[in-house]
Amino acid sequence: MAPRARELGIPFSGVPGPENAITDVPGVLVGQTTLIEGASGPHQVRTGVTAILPRGFDRPLRPVWSGTFSLNGNGEMTGTHWIRDGGYFCGPIVLTNTHAVGVAHHATVRWMIDYYPDEFHNHHLWALPVVAETYDGVLNDINAQPIQPSHIIEAINGAKAGPVREGNSGGGTGMIAYGFKGGTGTASRQVDVKGSPYHLGVLVQANHGAREWFQVKGLPYGVEGDGQNAGDLGSIIVIVATDLPMLPHQLTRVARRAALGIGRQGTAGGNSSGDIFLAFTTANPPPLPTDLDPWITLSALADPYFDGVYQAVVESIEEAVLNAMVAAEPMSYAKPPGRMIERVDLRRLVNLATRSGTGNEQGP
Repeated sequence: MAPRARELGIPFSGVPGPENAITDVPGVLVGQTTLIEGASGPHQVRTGVTAILPRGFDRPLRPVWSGTFSLNGNGEMTGTHWIRDGGYFCGPIVLTNTHAVGVAHHATVRWMIDYYPDEFHNHHLWALPVVAETYDGVLNDINAQPIQPSHIIEAINGAKAGPVREGNSGGGTGMIAYGFKGGTGTASRQVDVKGSPYHLGVLVQANHGAREWFQVKGLPYGVEGDGQNAGDLGSIIVIVATDLPMLPHQLTRVARRAALGIGRQGTAGGNSSGDIFLAFTTANPPPLPTDLDPWITLSALADPYFDGVYQAVVESIEEAVLNAMVAAEPMSYAKPPGRMIERVDLRRLVNLATRSGTGNEQGP
């Protein structure tokens, strides 16, 4: 694996978990399918699938309490209408490209029906999985729709704990962030509540931001190049996971803080950007709606203790976006062909990050 932003010496606040990944939240697994085919030109394939399993492969099927927030809605995340009303969802979260949402939803439903046969064959249980996207049509032949149901199933079945491959991987394979190669990134924080340890992790699919907005620790990176990457033409999906017990309206507030996290690198949430966020907790596992008793008893973190949680969200997202950019490798354009999207200059990145807070506001 490539070095991560923290390993380069970029200073970050907060204490990460063992893997500094969303998988530091116990039970959360991540799987990826990466498709790279063709050397160059408009028919090259540079895309993939990232699957997040909030409860791993546990049986029986149990929902997770959740909340969502859309900073700018030029994008798609399925299942959010019910999350806003019901406060939960069931099954995997799948991240892919814009033109693969349909096949991803279909395949995820098929996987749920097959993996949980009792729930779906013996009861009238419905499947409303979460599938989200960002647009990779600059680096990938997105109109060829190369992603097939088997690729979705492969990502779900391959989900595991431990390190998560970042950069050009999974759903982030063909993504661009701030005019540089972007992609998949993850990070985590340990959260202490009166001596009790908890975990919070994030995963981003970073495909957002204009080059002229990009900053590191408050210092502008500086615009370079021929202007081919001007403007914000992409999106970012942020998934926040925790084992802290929370209620759905509290998770909505947590998801909302993702806007502050992505703002750390300077994005203004451009008009063409889909900046869509979801937060879930593995605590308080509820029964399925087909098994409900008249009453549900839940524990929840008291509101005065949320400041540390919010800080952990913002810090983790800031680090995850930079992890995606640091791990990414240069990639050739599919449309228009003949160009390359470069990785951010790591030396410049570190120089800016380590000079922040010194009073010197000039770039290198």
